[in-house]
Amino acid sequence: MDILKEVYSYICSFDIDYISWVLWVVYPILISFLLPVFILLFIFLSSFMLFIYKQRMKLRAAYVHDFWEGARKTLSAFWIAQARIWHGYEIEGLENIPVSGPALIIYYHGTLPVDMYYVVSSLILEKDRQVHLVGDKFLFHIPGWQTLMEVCKVTTGTVSSCVEVLRNGHILSIAPGGVREALFGDETYSLMWNQRSGFCKVALQANVPIIPMFTVNIREAFRTPGWARDWLRGFYEKTRLPLVPIYGFFPVKLKTVFGEPIRPDPNSTPEELAAVVRTGIRSLIKHHQRCPGSILHALLDRFPFFRSKCRLSEAAS
Repeated sequence: MDILKEVYSYICSFDIDYISWVLWVVYPILISFLLPVFILLFIFLSSFMLFIYKQRMKLRAAYVHDFWEGARKTLSAFWIAQARIWHGYEIEGLENIPVSGPALIIYYHGTLPVDMYYVVSSLILEKDRQVHLVGDKFLFHIPGWQTLMEVCKVTTGTVSSCVEVLRNGHILSIAPGGVREALFGDETYSLMWNQRSGFCKVALQANVPIIPMFTVNIREAFRTPGWARDWLRGFYEKTRLPLVPIYGFFPVKLKTVFGEPIRPDPNSTPEELAAVVRTGIRSLIKHHQRCPGSILHALLDRFPFFRSKCRLSEAAS
């Protein structure tokens, strides 16, 4: 009887130890998939804050030219604080953004474009300029985001509407890779533009400079699993539903780099101009991004010593 009790006790303890071991292994994986939810919560919180602000300012709306300005600057400070604390966020080449007048920003689309939120916030706070954004249609169908889309000047981006925005003297940003590049790109940072050149039609018609933009380590902040990219690519192409799991929100170093403005040649075709812009983005990636990207190295980039050491080793190789 004592032997049976000992065996039973051993089995129970084994089960408990085994479950503890499984949880120890699984917890980090679960957490990496749950962390992106915080960015979504952050966005919903932004939308909620704007909604409350709208109600509070209703009575003053008739007396103030743009009653959203205070809300935008408050939100911008909110996002920049998060960016600098969590990512040590920096911007290089901000002088390439004009103080006034239109410009078209073309950028590489990370898994979640948090860098664009940071850029918009930085330009509002540092240059007092509002960036208009081109977003995918599905964004406008997310419950609770309507006010956010309106205040942040997000549009679905037809050629005519984009040209109008630029002719009105605003800055417009477009990611030619769109959702496809966001969800199915990987740590090699290859551009997934296919034959898209609509943004060049916009630039040529509006006759505005194109400013290439890339954010270092943006693919290491958030990622999609390789198996999901392989299995769900066909489903996305057929349905256009972005149902790909995202993991991350790692506190990696992020730095946005603006390249030299590209002046469109009025005699060039949209396809020729697209090739020039593509080369400009690839040049930024080549000179600033470690390829393939590494989450560990991106984390170490938070420390200047490791960052400079890595750059020296890359230059030597």
